[in-house]
Amino acid sequence: MSLSQQEFIDLFNDKLTTTLGIRVEEATNKEAYQTVSLLLKDIILRKWQLTQTNQLETDEKQMYYFSMEFLLGRLIESNLLNMGLLEVCENALKELGFEPAQVFTEEHDAGLGNGGLGRLAACFLDSLASLNLPGHGVGIRYKYGLFQQKMVDGYQVELPDYWLNDDYMWETKRSEKAVEVHFGGHVTLEKKDNQYTVHHQNYERVLAVPYDVPIVGYETDAVNTLRLWSAESMPNSFHFHSPKGHDYYHYLDYKRSVEQISEFLYPDDSYYEGKLLRLKQQYFLVSAGLQSILKRFKSKHQSFQLLPQKVSLQINDTHPSLIIPELMRILMDEEKFGWDDAWEITTSTVAYTNHTTLVEALEKWPTEMVKSLLPRIYMIIEEINERFCQSIYFDFPHLREKIADMAIISYEQIHMAHLAIVGSYSVNGVAKLHTDILKNREMKNFYTVFPERFNNKTNGITHRRWLLNVNRDLANKITGAIGENWIQEPRELIQLIKYADDASFQKQIAEVKHTNKEKLAAYIKEHYQITINPNSIFDVHIKRLHGYKRQLLNLFHILHLYQLCVDNPNYQMVPRTFIFGAKAAPGYHFAKQVIKLITATAEKVNNNPATKDKMKVVFLENYKVSLAEKIIPAADLSEQISTASKEASGTGNMKLMMNGALTIGTLDGANIEISDMVGPKNIFTFGLTSDQVFDYQKNGQYRARDIYNSDKRLREVMDKLLGTFFSPDDVEFKNIYYSLLYNNDEYFVLRDFDSYVEAQQHVEQTYRNQQSWLKKSITNMAHSGKFSSDRTISEYANQIWDIHPQ
Repeated sequence: MSLSQQEFIDLFNDKLTTTLGIRVEEATNKEAYQTVSLLLKDIILRKWQLTQTNQLETDEKQMYYFSMEFLLGRLIESNLLNMGLLEVCENALKELGFEPAQVFTEEHDAGLGNGGLGRLAACFLDSLASLNLPGHGVGIRYKYGLFQQKMVDGYQVELPDYWLNDDYMWETKRSEKAVEVHFGGHVTLEKKDNQYTVHHQNYERVLAVPYDVPIVGYETDAVNTLRLWSAESMPNSFHFHSPKGHDYYHYLDYKRSVEQISEFLYPDDSYYEGKLLRLKQQYFLVSAGLQSILKRFKSKHQSFQLLPQKVSLQINDTHPSLIIPELMRILMDEEKFGWDDAWEITTSTVAYTNHTTLVEALEKWPTEMVKSLLPRIYMIIEEINERFCQSIYFDFPHLREKIADMAIISYEQIHMAHLAIVGSYSVNGVAKLHTDILKNREMKNFYTVFPERFNNKTNGITHRRWLLNVNRDLANKITGAIGENWIQEPRELIQLIKYADDASFQKQIAEVKHTNKEKLAAYIKEHYQITINPNSIFDVHIKRLHGYKRQLLNLFHILHLYQLCVDNPNYQMVPRTFIFGAKAAPGYHFAKQVIKLITATAEKVNNNPATKDKMKVVFLENYKVSLAEKIIPAADLSEQISTASKEASGTGNMKLMMNGALTIGTLDGANIEISDMVGPKNIFTFGLTSDQVFDYQKNGQYRARDIYNSDKRLREVMDKLLGTFFSPDDVEFKNIYYSLLYNNDEYFVLRDFDSYVEAQQHVEQTYRNQQSWLKKSITNMAHSGKFSSDRTISEYANQIWDIHPQ
């Protein structure tokens, strides 16, 4: 939509008066944000309605993306950008006396996700709408999200994230579209005329209320939907069981238990109640979402035989795997299909994306828990398992000895990844290496049975947010060099390759980077009272805190450099600023200890005269999308140092690459494809390969203590964890020390240390030659178009979902 600056100002003043009843001179930044959002939403709503009407009338196939996370960040700027109104709005706000950045930051990051899984889902929604594809998101409207991270004496403390404390301007409540979800009770089957009737009694009723968020495409009329479900109690249908009759306090307990379902993202499942709540969340999501989708389908079609032709259900990781037995339940119990027909429809409608090779991340549920909470669903899973195991026994006799390992139900556990594979028509990994590992190692037996289902779809990011919006100065320089076609066709960024050696363009890129570094330095000074040098290497490690992501390896290198500086006051190094951002799961005590070690290291490094002009370490609390948007444009070096074979893909590596950072990383996940694209001279790789990691795990010949004993540098670093180097309390970091030596260094931190130090020396040598560094930086930007989520979504649309532009 095209609006002049004056037209925008007139709309702003009118909306401010009619909704808030105040004049512009009285308005706060928050009121200005609300006003911009409301007038923008008015415009979006018209397009949204037209999109929905068009999709219903044309009856094109729809895709629904089920995910426990959608890490949207703030939508105000991306919506303005996609509507072509960002510059107009900013200029209008300035004329009205506001600072646009202060107005936009009044929007809280939506607390709907945690890490890469949720950010990927958000990028996919953006690309679906921008490509005019009929694809929608289905998630949970978490009241508090994950948690707000506060650092207290260097420790992570978790506080509720009150992101819904203010109205969420982009959502619309759809009370009339609420559905019921049932838990518990008991199920009986009645057979009559060769057909079973299912009786489900004494169940708990939960009301699922949808809140719809419009997803705006870039310079297109398409507006898709993210439907978020909120759990509410049903007072009129509550059954009181108190012997005294109506028990008010019993009702309050019930109400509280229901509301917990959509209260927090990922409740702590280290105890039974938390695990039960997480299972409740997952069934709540798939049951509510599926009922809504099937109701829409039935409004247009007489027969569910058409469902696979009109609907594709994509499950993002194993969390929504219960959609398979839930669809079977609805088809058989409500629509009266026989098993074979229901199974054919289900396995032609559901597709599964795997995001991990970590055993602990492949969800399993205790059979008794599922049987008690979801009795009918358990019966169906049991039947799926029985039929699958029989098919293996009769059709694949060479796999009979593997049945216990492949079964959906085994050893009193329900294996959700197995259920997802068996009940889907497509199983995709998210990077070439990851998919190869699934086919040849982790899911090898399933690949033998279902070779046609396995495929690869390397992850991507939306270049509109992660370059065009968050790094506008860089985007303008790119457009000035190669034109603006890259915005619609990100692969056009490859044209930058001819400017990699251009001294004038290199200077422009260097100036943009330096400005971004100065902005981040000012932010850190304001919020953390730490002065950092914008001329130093900004070495960035921003991602979820987990052992396999190896923030510990980065720390050991920092402590090694620290020791070099202390031992030799004349030690020469390029000044380096190490920037960390990460949250640790509340129950993941090792990860929380690593965070404390980062902050303790920062305290030592930042206050020692021997290092103050050479090194700084900064831990930025409460890492989230809006913070990443400040860090990524300023980064020089991108830390992607996971243990080879453990990171499925990664998307932070793509965002940082797109903004000109060089990658230091293992040959893991999408790092391999980045290396293949840019060439080995334009990335710093090190460490074990995935095959070497597998060999060590298989032959058991790795000895962490041997490396500790043989490497003086490592001993010097690790021994700091035992003594009083960090604090008088000499037990503070002993668990980290012992986990590496007595648990034999599960993620090969010690094994890769020497190679990592060598790669970091190469980083420093390269950075000293700024012409060489900038050439590599531009080369990375040029090849980053391949990692646009537009490419990823086009592959999903054509090869899995069979959906087409409207």
